[in-house]
Amino acid sequence: MPRRTRAEPVEGDTDSLKENSALPNGFKDEPVKKEKIKGEKGKGKAKRVEHEPTDEEPDETQAGDNTDVDADADVDADGDPENVDGTPRSRKRARVNAEGDFVPSTPTTPKREQVATLPRDDDGFIPGSIVRIQLHNFLTYDWVEFRPGPYLNMILGPNGTGKSSIACAICLGLNWPPSILGRANEISSFVKHGKESGYIEIELKGAKGQKNLVIRRNLSAKSKSSTLTLNGKSCTGKEITNRMAKLNVQVGNLCSFLPQDKVSEFAQMTPQQLLRETQRAAGDVHLSNWHDTLITAGKELKNLQDKSNNEQERLKTMQERNSQLERDVQRYQERKRIEKDIAVLKVLIPVNEYHEAKERYQKAKDRQRELHARVRRLKDRNAPAHAKLEQLAVQHKEYEKAREKKKTASRQKFQQMKNKWGENDKLEHDAEDVTNKLDGLKRAEKERVKKIKEIQGHNEKWQKELDNPPQLEDVEAINAEIRKVNRKHSQTTTRMEDLQERQRKNVDSSAAQQANISGALDQLKNLEDERHRKLEKLRAWDRDMADAVVWLRNHQDKFKMEVFEPPMICCTVPDRRYTDAIEACFNQDQLKILVTQCEEDYAALNNYLNDSEQAGLRKGARINIWFRPKVDLSPPPMNEAELKALGFDDYAINKIECPDGLLWFLTREVNLHRTAIGLDASRVDVNAAMEAVSRDGGGAKFIAGRVMNTVSRSRYGKRAAANMTKDLRPARNLVSSTIDPEIKKKLDQTIQEARQALEVINEDANNLAAEEREIRAEEALFKKTFDALDARKKVVNDRKKHLATLAVKIETNKNKLKDLENAPSVEDERAKLKKKLFEISKKRVRIVKEYTQLIRAAIGDQVEATRSGLEFLQVGANKNALEALCQEKDEKYQRALAEFEEADQIFAATKADAKNKRDISLELVRGMDQEFQQQFAKMEMDGSVHDRSVNDLRTELDVQRANLDMISLTNPGVVEQYERRKDEIEALTKTIEEREKVTRRVEREIKNARDRWQPALEQLVASIGKKFSAAFDRIGCAGEIRISPHDDYDKWAIDILVKFRDNEKLQLLTGQRQSGGERSLTTILYLMSLTEEARTPFSLVDEINQGMDQRAERAVHNSLVEVTCKPDSAQYFLITPKLLPDLDYHERMKVLCVNNGEWLPETPGLGNMNRMIENFVQMNRDRTSRDRSSRAS
Repeated sequence: MPRRTRAEPVEGDTDSLKENSALPNGFKDEPVKKEKIKGEKGKGKAKRVEHEPTDEEPDETQAGDNTDVDADADVDADGDPENVDGTPRSRKRARVNAEGDFVPSTPTTPKREQVATLPRDDDGFIPGSIVRIQLHNFLTYDWVEFRPGPYLNMILGPNGTGKSSIACAICLGLNWPPSILGRANEISSFVKHGKESGYIEIELKGAKGQKNLVIRRNLSAKSKSSTLTLNGKSCTGKEITNRMAKLNVQVGNLCSFLPQDKVSEFAQMTPQQLLRETQRAAGDVHLSNWHDTLITAGKELKNLQDKSNNEQERLKTMQERNSQLERDVQRYQERKRIEKDIAVLKVLIPVNEYHEAKERYQKAKDRQRELHARVRRLKDRNAPAHAKLEQLAVQHKEYEKAREKKKTASRQKFQQMKNKWGENDKLEHDAEDVTNKLDGLKRAEKERVKKIKEIQGHNEKWQKELDNPPQLEDVEAINAEIRKVNRKHSQTTTRMEDLQERQRKNVDSSAAQQANISGALDQLKNLEDERHRKLEKLRAWDRDMADAVVWLRNHQDKFKMEVFEPPMICCTVPDRRYTDAIEACFNQDQLKILVTQCEEDYAALNNYLNDSEQAGLRKGARINIWFRPKVDLSPPPMNEAELKALGFDDYAINKIECPDGLLWFLTREVNLHRTAIGLDASRVDVNAAMEAVSRDGGGAKFIAGRVMNTVSRSRYGKRAAANMTKDLRPARNLVSSTIDPEIKKKLDQTIQEARQALEVINEDANNLAAEEREIRAEEALFKKTFDALDARKKVVNDRKKHLATLAVKIETNKNKLKDLENAPSVEDERAKLKKKLFEISKKRVRIVKEYTQLIRAAIGDQVEATRSGLEFLQVGANKNALEALCQEKDEKYQRALAEFEEADQIFAATKADAKNKRDISLELVRGMDQEFQQQFAKMEMDGSVHDRSVNDLRTELDVQRANLDMISLTNPGVVEQYERRKDEIEALTKTIEEREKVTRRVEREIKNARDRWQPALEQLVASIGKKFSAAFDRIGCAGEIRISPHDDYDKWAIDILVKFRDNEKLQLLTGQRQSGGERSLTTILYLMSLTEEARTPFSLVDEINQGMDQRAERAVHNSLVEVTCKPDSAQYFLITPKLLPDLDYHERMKVLCVNNGEWLPETPGLGNMNRMIENFVQMNRDRTSRDRSSRAS
C-alpha cells in the first residue's frame, strides 16, 4: 500500500478538508523549460558564506551543481536573492543619495531594490506570504496540500513525519539553493526515495489588487537540474529571484528563516554578521544601504587619509632634500651660464672668420675676372697660326696610323713563318721515330724465338713428370684406420660424459649441503639478533607493516632524512621494571607506525607504500605513517622536586631509549614527557597527583604501581578533576624475546648432518677425479694416433693436387706457344714503316715551299712601312717648326696667362676657405638650441653679430674659460635630481590638495550617511533590546543587546549578552560558551523580539525549542503567540515535534498537524482530524448532558 501524507488544520479552514484528501483528477506534471545549471567549476560554486564580503573579497554568486538557480540569476554570498546590492566591490567610489544608496561615478550593475513590508490585503495576508503549499513525491510525502494562515502557523507532528520537509519545500520551492538548509547538497536528493520525479508548488500572496503568484519547481531524481514555472508558464530562476526580492522574501537570512540544521549557526554568527542580517530583516529599509555606504566610504576615507599622510611625509622629505641641494644647483647654473656664453663665442668666432674670409674671396674673384679677359684678347690675336698648327697635327696623326698598319702586316707575315717552322720540326721528330722502329724490328724477332724455346722446354719437363708419377699410399686404407680409431675414441667420450654428469651431481650435492649449513648458521645468527626477533614478532602481528620495514631497510637512501621503524622495534626499555608501564602509554597503532622527520619524506613514503605499488606490498595494504611540524608543547605538569615529593620515580620519556629523531613523536603523540611513573603505589598520593597534573586546565596521565590514571577536568561548573583508572597489562612488544632452545637444537642438528654428508660427497669427488685422469690419458693417446694418420693422408692428397696443377700449366703454355708461333711477319712490318716515312718527307717539302713565299711577302711589306715612316717624320718636323714660331708670338700671352693662373689659384683658395668657414659656422649655428638661433637671427638683422673682430672674440673666450675654471664642477645628476624632485614636489602638492578636497567630500558623505544610519540602527536595536530583555526577565534570566561600535564600519556589531544563573555575569552569546538549550532559547527570544520590527512577509523557525526546559519553553511559546498574533504581525511558521499542556493559544493562529505513515486511509476524508476533534467535543457534550440528566432524576 503506498505511503500517503496529509497535513490538516485543526480549525477554521473547511476547504482544506477537500484539498488534503487526494490528488485531483487529471493531475499531470507540466513540461517546462529546464534551467541552465552552472558546473561545479563555474562562476563561484554555491556555498553559504557567513561573513559579509569586503572590497578584498569578490562576490560569490548562487550557482553550481548544488543549486537550481538559472545561470543568469545573481544571488549574494549568503544565498539570499534580496541583498545583491551589498558592499560595492572593485569599483570607483560612489556618492551617496538621500536614501544612503551609492550613486556610482561609473556605470555599475544596477542594485536590487530593498522594500518594506507591503500593506495587508482584505483576507489578512501580506503580499509575499504563503497562501498554499502542494508537494508531490517530496522527501516523506507522496502528495500533500495545505493552506497556512496569515499569522502564526504551528506545525506539529512526531519526529520523522516530515515537519522539517515543509521548511525544505519553502526554501527550494522559492528558488533558494539546498545549501541554505544545511542538508543534502543536490536538489535531486529531495525527490522521495524510489520515485523518479516530484515537484514543489507554492502560492504566494500577490500585491493588493493583483493575482497570487503560483511557483512550481519540478525535480528529477536523475538530474542535478530543475525547472520552474510561474503561474503555469515556464520561467528562469532569475525571474523568480527578482520576484522574491520585490516581495522582500528573505529565506537566506537566518533572522527570518531558521531551518532545523541551521539553529546552531545562528549562535555561531559573528556579531558583525548578526548586525548585517538584522538590518536586512527589520528596521528602516535603507539601513543596509547606509551601512554599505559607510563601509565603502570609510574604507575609502581611511585609504585617502593613509595616502595623504604618506604623501605629506613624502613632500616634507623631498623639500628638505631639495633645500640641501640649492647651493650646488646655483653653482651648477652659474657654470652652465658661462658654458653657454663660451658656446656662443665658439659660434661667433667662426661666423666672423667666415665674414672676413668672404671679403677676401670677393677681392680675389674680381682680380681673377680681370686677368681672364686680358688672356682672351691675346689668344684671339694668335688664332690663325694656331689653326695651321692644328691642321699639321691632324696630318701627323694620319701618317702615324698608316705607318702602324704596315708594321702590323709585316709582323703577321713573320708570325706565319714561325708557325710553318714549328710544323716542319714536328714532322722531323715523327720521321726519327719511324726510323727507330725500323731498327727495333730485328731485336723483337730474336725475343719471340727465345720465348718459344723456353715454353717448349717447360712443357717437356712437366710432361715427363706426369708420365712417371711417384708411388702413393692408398687413401681408403688410411681412412679405414681413422674410422677404427674414432670408434674406439667414441667409447672413451661416452665414459667421459658419464663421468662429467656424476661430477655435476656431486658438485650440486656439495652446494646444497653448503647452503644448508650457511642457512642454518644465518638462522642461528638471526636468533641472536634482537631487531630480527622483533621484526618476526611484528610479522606475526601485522605482516604488511613487517614487509614495509624490510623494504625501508633496503631503501633508506631514497629519503632526505632518516625514517624510523615502528617504536616496538627501535625503542627499548633498559630497566625492565618500567616495561609494562611504558608500553601501557602506547596504543596499538602507535607501536607499529613509521615516523618521518620532514613533510617531504612523509609524502614520498606515502607514495611508495600507500599510493603506488612500487614497494611490492600486498594489494590493499595500508601502512600508518606519522609526521607533524614542530611546535611548542605543554611542559611536564610537575617539576623534578614535586615529582619526587609525590612519590613518582620519573617521567616515562626518561626511562626509554630511542633514536633522537623519534623523541618528537614520543612527546607530541604519546605524551611520554607528561606521564609520570611510580613503581611503588603506596608512595604515590593519587589525589595530590590528580590536582598536580590537571592544574594547567588540561589533563595528563600518571602510573602508580600497576594502575594507569587518566586525569581530566570538566568544562562546566567548578571544573572538578575526574580520574579514569585502568590496570596495566604485561608488556608483549617492548620486552626482549628469548631464544627458543628447541629451534636452536634443530639448527645444530641440521648443520651436523650437512657436514657429515659433505665429507661423503668430497670422498666421491676424489674417486671421480682419479677416473677422470685415466680417461684423459686415453684421450691423449687417441690424439697422437689420429694426428699421425691425418699427416699420411695429407701427404697423398698434396701429391695428387701437384700433378693436377702440372697438367693445367702444360695446357696453358700450349696456348701461349700457339700465339707466339702465329705472330705477323717482320718484312710486312718493315714495309709499313717505310711507307709512313715517305709520307712524312712529302709534307716537309710542301712546308718549305710555303715558307719561301712568306719571306718574299714580308720583304714587300717592310718596304711600304719604311716609306710611310719617312712621310710621318717630314710632317712632324713641319709641325715642330710652326710650334716654335707660335711660341715666340705667344710670350706676351703666356705672361698674361701665368698671371691669370696665379690669380685663379688665389681665387680658388679663398673660395674654398670661405666655403669651409661657412659650413663650419652653419653647422655650429644649427647645432645650437632654438633660443640661441632666434637670438642669432636677431643679431644678424641688426648687424650686431659683426660688431666685434675675431681677435676681440678670442680674447673674451679666454676670459670666460678662466671664469669657468674658477667654479668647481657639480655632478649633473644632482641638478637633474633637484629639478626632477622640484617637479615632483609641485605635482605632489597638487595631488595633496586634490586628495584633501576628496577627503573632505568623503567625510561629508560619511557624516550624511551616519546621521541617517546610526539613529535608525540605535532605534532598531533599542526596540529589539527592550523586547529581548523583557522576554528574558519573564523567564527569570537576563539578556541584553548592545551595539558594538568601531572605527571600521565593517566591524560594527550587535552583541547579545545573556545570563542564565544568578551567580553569573552577562556573557556574550557564542557557539561554544552556552549549552545547546541556552543557545536555542536565546535564538528564539531574539527572533521573537525581531518579529515586530521585521519587514519580511513571512518567517520560519524549525524545532527551536529543543533542549529548553519546560519553564523556558512555556514562556517562549506564550510570548511568541502574543507577538505573532497581533493585528499587524506578519506570517510566522513554528515547527515543533511536541507541545506542553495548557499553553496559550490565539484565534488568529493556525495549528497544522502532520499525519504521515504507511497506513493512512485511501478514502478521502476518512481519518480527518477536524472531524475527530468535533466528534470528541460532541461526545464530551453528550456525556455531560447524560450526567446532568441522571443527577436531575
